[in-house]
Amino acid sequence: MAQKFAPRTLGVVGAAVCALALSACQDQASSGGNARDYISAAGSSTVYPFATTVGERFAEATGNKTPKIDSTGTGGGFERFCQGIGAGTPDISNASRRMKKSEYDKCQANGVKDIIEIQIGYDGLAFGEAQRGPGLALTLEDIYKALAANPYGKPNTAKTWKDVNPALPAVAISVFGPPSTSGTYDSFKELLLMAGCDKNPEMKALKASDEDKHKEVCGTFRGSPFYVEQGENDNLIISKLATNPTSVGAFGFSYLNSNRDKVKGIAIDGIQPTMETITDESYPGSRAMYIYIKKAHVGTIPGLMEYAAEFAKGAAAGGYLNEKGLIPPHKEMEAKIAATIASQTVMTGAELK
Repeated sequence: MAQKFAPRTLGVVGAAVCALALSACQDQASSGGNARDYISAAGSSTVYPFATTVGERFAEATGNKTPKIDSTGTGGGFERFCQGIGAGTPDISNASRRMKKSEYDKCQANGVKDIIEIQIGYDGLAFGEAQRGPGLALTLEDIYKALAANPYGKPNTAKTWKDVNPALPAVAISVFGPPSTSGTYDSFKELLLMAGCDKNPEMKALKASDEDKHKEVCGTFRGSPFYVEQGENDNLIISKLATNPTSVGAFGFSYLNSNRDKVKGIAIDGIQPTMETITDESYPGSRAMYIYIKKAHVGTIPGLMEYAAEFAKGAAAGGYLNEKGLIPPHKEMEAKIAATIASQTVMTGAELK
């Protein structure tokens, strides 16, 4: 049964409820005590263009209001999503990585108990350069040696790509990438930086013996001018490459795919970022996209599961989101998505790490 949002006027009973669920009561006050009549979502900048397209289709098909979607980055979206239940909090969190166990636990502590996880497809964390760029081809180890603060436990002194690998050009290391609040940043760290570190047998052994030390050595970025964090809008990175043609950009594959006239992909370990290499997960930056829904809001905020169904329709093979750059889930995943939406199955937390 869907949880209803309590009215604004709080008597003795309301005060007691607030003592037990402060965040929910704050939400009621901020929303004027009335349930919203539109969907609210926040999160990943990579999922954002897909979510807005789905929102427009959903509004046209159902007559509901167009959802309000904020591009806050995956981490920022979970932060808002997990604040509590109520009209003052998002119904949906868009994510370019899976929810972390720590985020799930925070949701639970704040009363967001039942969460529906839906994988909507794939994207890739792509490396790209300007069309007139130097034509780089990198390995995972090259990326780690160039961008780690302390590669293999020693201070990073590399200034050019040639310092990292003699086969590369003597071009200054300059990478524009996502900020630390972004799921793209987390994907970068896990899929590329730490994976490059683990190519070294000693670092792989360190992971088994001292996980915290391994994370520090393998997963800490060096700062500007070598790695320069940009905002949540990946289009900003595309524009930066136009004026900095020897620099590299790290962004969602969908942005590379829709700006092929301005930028070109950079091969990693000999594999170019394409629809095919991301679907078969051979490209190192391949990653899954998700939306998370508060089950307590279903039935109170109109159209939540209908919106999820529209997302699944657009994301499926041949769907309209494919044209936007979202790579569809494989057939087995499509069946799981449909079953999750139909049953409103919630997460247990055991599947997270």
